[in-house]
This record gives sequence, C-alpha cells and structure tokens, in this order.
Amino acid sequence: MSLMPKRVKFRKEQRNVRDRKATKGNYVAYGDFGLQSLDGAWVKGAVLEAGRVAAQHYLKREGKLFRRVFPDKPISKKPLETRMGTGKAEVDYWAARVKPGTILFEIAGVPERTAKMALLRVATKLPVKTRFVARRIEV
Repeated sequence: MSLMPKRVKFRKEQRNVRDRKATKGNYVAYGDFGLQSLDGAWVKGAVLEAGRVAAQHYLKREGKLFRRVFPDKPISKKPLETRMGTGKAEVDYWAARVKPGTILFEIAGVPERTAKMALLRVATKLPVKTRFVARRIEV
C-alpha cells in the first residue's frame, strides 16, 4: 500500500499549481547528503516508496535514510469514456507537492560515494530532475 495520510479535513482538493522555488525544506537538515529536486511536480506516493526501497536495498542496513516529503495531496481522475457532469471523481492516488529546490531524501552515516550511488538509484525512479547535495557547514 502506498503512502497516504491517516486522516484529512477534506477528501478532495482543487488542482492548484504554483510554480515557485522552495523556501522551506530546501537544505540538508537531518543527514549528511541529500537529493534535491530541480523541477516542480506532483510525485506519487508509490514512486516515493519505490525510491526508498531502492535506496534501502543498496545501503543494506547501513546508515540512515530520511524521506523529507510526504504525499498529502489527493489526486482524482475520472474513468475513460465518462460523460461530463456526475460530480468530481474519487481519489485515484496521493501525491507530494515538490517545488524546485526541495530536498526529497537525505542519507546519514555513510561515505559520500555510497550515498551518491544510493541516491542515484532513487533519482532514476523519480519523475523530476535532481542533483546530489551535501550539508553546508555554518560558520
């Protein structure tokens, strides 16, 4: 079963799209290395879970993986060949809103080469362009 919220205030949402850069969640906070989105998109919960599984499989119980986004947007889709009217369709899947600059995954406790290879496997699953980033040291 893919990721979804336990409870929501409203079952269905409008398809609002905001093309702005991320101001929150745009730096490595928990781990040492991260995977940063360069595009904006709605990323399905199943895709995020596939990325997590790919990274965990490569890491083999080594280090810690953090998922920084959660699919909380319900996306509804009408069946094919359905006439107009009859209301809004039921929720088809749940998606995470990803803006350009959002950190999607973070890894801690492994060398840079291992983290890079694990996050490369995650990046191949995602529908957005990404880049590998390291934690900035504040002075």
